[in-house]
Amino acid sequence: MNQPPQMRARKTSFTADELIHLPRGKCRYELVKGELFEMPPAGGRHGNAAMQIGSLLNAYVRANGLGYAFAAETGFMLRRDPDTVRAPDACFIAKDRLPPGELPAGYFDIMPDLAVEVLSPNDRPREVQDKVDDWLRAGVRLVWVIDPATRTALPASFKKWQRKVSWTEARWSPDSPVNSENCSINPPPRQAW
Repeated sequence: MNQPPQMRARKTSFTADELIHLPRGKCRYELVKGELFEMPPAGGRHGNAAMQIGSLLNAYVRANGLGYAFAAETGFMLRRDPDTVRAPDACFIAKDRLPPGELPAGYFDIMPDLAVEVLSPNDRPREVQDKVDDWLRAGVRLVWVIDPATRTALPASFKKWQRKVSWTEARWSPDSPVNSENCSINPPPRQAW
């Protein structure tokens, strides 16, 4: 006898291999300790901020031959058994850390040097903290939490969460593309978003 759809057992643990083969639809997904989380489409403010930051980051990285910048859909394998795969809103990997040859078709096993997370209006502080902690524990050198509503960035390094920095305070440092001490990934100009 067939059970009604709401009574059927649902898969509760996923692997990274299963995640990458899920059909594309209205949502993207992240995998946290084997648990699948739907990520609804971003709102306009979030999408614009992520695009502006990603575009400016990519332009700077390419102009200076620093490595590669990646967009929001790029997955990174933070841990295995159970698998955790996260995708920042923008990120950067230095060229000397990338393996030779083609970029992987699947998820990266190396962590970005910089992961950028753009806040959405419905983000819960605990979830944001967990995501930043996951990135830092996995080896990301610097995480930026961007708040489009206040146009501020909260840089986080493994050493500490740093004070909130407005775009007008943040400064470029071409000598060190990722520097958690002085927040030196080039921020977008205030008028960019």
